[in-house]
Amino acid sequence: MATVKAAPPPADRRAAADRQGADDRRGGRVDSSLVLTMLLVLAVAAQGPVRRALSAPVMQSWMTVFVAVVVQALPFLVLGVLLSALIAVFVPPSFFARALPRRPALAVPVAGAAGAVLPGCECASVPVAGALVRRGVAPAAALAFLLSAPAINPIVLTATAVAFPGEPRMVLARFVASLLVACVMGWLWQRVGRADWLRPPARPAFDGHGKGAAFWGSVRHDVMHAGGFLVVGAMAAATLKAMVPARWLATAADDPVVSILALAVLAVLLSICSEADAFVAASLSQFSLTARLTFLVVGPMIDLKLFAMQAGTFGRAFALRFAPATFALAVLVSALVGAVLL
Repeated sequence: MATVKAAPPPADRRAAADRQGADDRRGGRVDSSLVLTMLLVLAVAAQGPVRRALSAPVMQSWMTVFVAVVVQALPFLVLGVLLSALIAVFVPPSFFARALPRRPALAVPVAGAAGAVLPGCECASVPVAGALVRRGVAPAAALAFLLSAPAINPIVLTATAVAFPGEPRMVLARFVASLLVACVMGWLWQRVGRADWLRPPARPAFDGHGKGAAFWGSVRHDVMHAGGFLVVGAMAAATLKAMVPARWLATAADDPVVSILALAVLAVLLSICSEADAFVAASLSQFSLTARLTFLVVGPMIDLKLFAMQAGTFGRAFALRFAPATFALAVLVSALVGAVLL
């Protein structure tokens, strides 16, 4: 007589189904070593087309410009980052507050000229300006310092002289135009700025950290940000030189007004560190010196990353008013200074 097996309980059937589903999923899972092998095979198979693409004249020209810009700018970028971190960590913000006159109208040009003592990029000037406001410095003076420091410090001016050999007028024009824009914007803020437009920063950048940790943290931050923007700027300059039809650039460069506006907008979009922007500007040789001066004056004062940093430090209401006014004034002053000195 045949024995009839009893059906398993529902709970056991569900458990068996779950185990079977897990086994099926494990069987369908792609092994990571298989993915790596497939990628290696794909890389070997594409080696020929990639080599042919890189050997094309346009790519050779692109790589030449890209490497030249990066190699020229990198030493100044590293030196500026190190010096900026030293000053940001080891020089107390109260030093700047004591050094400025009490009257805001006099403090603005003094703070603008004091920007020459901060050998760093715009990434460093924003937190220092925030510290000045927290320590009681008049906002107009702090903003003049914020705009001038990335553009007239010794590292930036030396890099400009190296990027434009035989053109000392470019160094002088950059210094004069940048300092003038910084002072006028400071006086303008003192005249029409309102307290509720500017939100003072809540805390110092290095609270709770030792000097060594704060120094290396500042270095890492600036290297990651400034180095990344340098690479992007070099890529953009190389693309303009190698891939954009020469007649397009010639058309823009031949019109004085269009060339100035084009490089002003380009400076905002590229967001290049001020310690490296001179080499990118020098590579745009089809444009006039005045147009390239506009690129050098606008970029350290207002670009995409600076707008984000200013909004995060002083509030969006401040950035939405301060950035457009700075852009318009920087373009106008650059054109006037270029017409006189260049």
